[in-house]
Amino acid sequence: MDADGQKVRVIACGMIAREILEVCRINGLDHISLTCLPAEYHNHPENIAPETDKAIRKARAEGYEHIFVGYADCGTGGMLDKVCAEHGVSRIAGPHCFSFYIGNDTFEAADGDYLTTFFVTDFLARHFEAFLVKPLGLDRHPELREMYFGNYQRVLYIAQTDDPALTEKARAAAEFLGLPFERQLTGYGDLAPALQQAGRLVKAPQS
Repeated sequence: MDADGQKVRVIACGMIAREILEVCRINGLDHISLTCLPAEYHNHPENIAPETDKAIRKARAEGYEHIFVGYADCGTGGMLDKVCAEHGVSRIAGPHCFSFYIGNDTFEAADGDYLTTFFVTDFLARHFEAFLVKPLGLDRHPELREMYFGNYQRVLYIAQTDDPALTEKARAAAEFLGLPFERQLTGYGDLAPALQQAGRLVKAPQS
């Protein structure tokens, strides 16, 4: 079936699916159609560019003229930008989701102050054990914590929502890693205006 010509396909990281849907709800972006690639690609960024290429081609085949990529560079080393350029689509600005949640300008102005910071988002607070502890084998080999996290000096929970339960999960993650805990309520940062701009690729359908 051909896509509605008034719809925008957003191809995004599964780690930010909940946040994209909430931004769309708040801003009435009902004409955005979201498809997500597996959140696990966060740990395997070599998959992001080729799989995004496939997803863009699939969206074109489905009739979507207007496509936006819901990834920052996210460790692809510029390969995602090459895919976007090939297809004439845009992506969220910034090196990674931690930057655009904080705000890319603010992150860049920090001038390396975040180098020894381990970031936790709402997603990572919810899925810390399944997404990080078990894949890294930390539940079976706690001695690996020093190997993986010995150079970090703090955990910074950049919170998209003001949720006490998630704050406690993020704090528990910091305790597990043996790192000091800090929290900053960022909201959706640059994600919200990026999606609003994507939504303006076409006019929203009239009710």
